[in-house]
Amino acid sequence: MPASGGLGTRTRKEVWGDYMVFQRILTMCMAISSVLVVVGCDASRNPDDYYKSPTESIGTNDEGESIWDIFGNVEDPNITLEVNKYIWNASLDVLNFLPIQAADPFSGVLVTGYGTPPGGGRSYRATVYVQDPALDARSLNVALYTQSGPASADAVRAVEDAILTRARQLRQADANL
Repeated sequence: MPASGGLGTRTRKEVWGDYMVFQRILTMCMAISSVLVVVGCDASRNPDDYYKSPTESIGTNDEGESIWDIFGNVEDPNITLEVNKYIWNASLDVLNFLPIQAADPFSGVLVTGYGTPPGGGRSYRATVYVQDPALDARSLNVALYTQSGPASADAVRAVEDAILTRARQLRQADANL
């Protein structure tokens, strides 16, 4: 069928394709205008705040923050996470047969490689996360894996119990000093 450019000679597929392009452009325009409307609506500001002197920074709020602060590290670098030292040290003691791949005592993350426990035949790897300064079971999160996938819940529970028991022993030893 020759296409001469008139409406009567276009196929239904060509018309539908043009309609879909139009719909995509319309959707993009609606999305952009919605974002602009939301950004432009700032009901918490006083209308006089929009008339700033040339020395004032445009795009900052009353606290001196701007939209560009989300790209920078504005948190205090001296703040550290608190990790229970007894659970951390007990994790190292109990899992000493596993090679350590990564250890961060400040965030409480310990990642090990595969290793076989003494007297065992299956190799394991573990990820330990100490997430609270309290000597409590909720402070400890252990993920244990075998070569074939996650270890059984009983094995994970046994490792957690061993770590918590050793942590209590370490705390008791410190209290006796």
